Amino acid sequence: MNSIINSVLADVSSIIFGKEKQIKLSISCLLAQGHLLIEDLPGMGKTSLSHALAVSLGLSYQRIQFTSDLLPSDILGTSIFDTKTQAFSFHKGPLFSQVVLADEINRAGPKTQSALLEAMEEKQVSIDGHSYLLPQPFFVIATQNPIHQAGTYPLPESQLDRFLMRITLGYPGMEAERKIILGMDNNINSLGTRLTENEFSKLQEHVKTIKLSDPVIDYVLALVNHSRLAGRYPMPLSPRASIALTRAAQAWAFIDGRDFVTPDDVQMIFPSVVEHRLNINSGIHQGELAQELLKEVKVPV
Repeated sequence: MNSIINSVLADVSSIIFGKEKQIKLSISCLLAQGHLLIEDLPGMGKTSLSHALAVSLGLSYQRIQFTSDLLPSDILGTSIFDTKTQAFSFHKGPLFSQVVLADEINRAGPKTQSALLEAMEEKQVSIDGHSYLLPQPFFVIATQNPIHQAGTYPLPESQLDRFLMRITLGYPGMEAERKIILGMDNNINSLGTRLTENEFSKLQEHVKTIKLSDPVIDYVLALVNHSRLAGRYPMPLSPRASIALTRAAQAWAFIDGRDFVTPDDVQMIFPSVVEHRLNINSGIHQGELAQELLKEVKVPV
């Protein structure tokens, strides 16, 4: 099973050059059944990464371009009156897909942003008093421009907390950018599908069985409690953050070919899982508060 995920990692790395760690974090997020927020400057490959992940993992994919005039019904769907049946019928929106790319999510107004909340948390949407289940598995991969750019609306804390991870891609290295200039980046549609929907679901269930020892759990608890008691972190970590840390660490350990989690696994995924929870205004320069917290808490032997 691990070899398949490594093949996915290699496939996506053939599209996004020089960003193996970010790709590995993204796959860990999806294996942990979490939603992913990719924040960076325009043109860094955020959309390409999202699309490549969906294709390689064998999941249905829809892209929604968020704009200032986008309405909740544009993403959820709407009820339309059928003159033949003399009744309203629900027409599903693009949210009804296994992987939904919410492109430039912070360019839409708060009302449209909040329409994603129920879907991300409950895996269903409510329209006109009726609930509609979303496909399984269901992931939102959202891209976001830095909040200092014109025409952006900061995501509220409640919505940021729904994302298991936030990552940034950053500028490519010189050799990676050389390949991009020379047109060596492959067509995403040429990627092979490595998994079926059923196989991916089995992998997610297997990740839950990766062993969490008492010292590792104690380490996670020490980290989150220090954020609450130190008195200098803008937004202390909640129990949802504790769950996110353990799930992400299990996925990271699985990709590394182990059936147990180590403190190193927790440290590797820690900035991506907690920085957007500690300080929503950290922008693309994320990780500083998370690294500070890691340094202040003793690692178990």
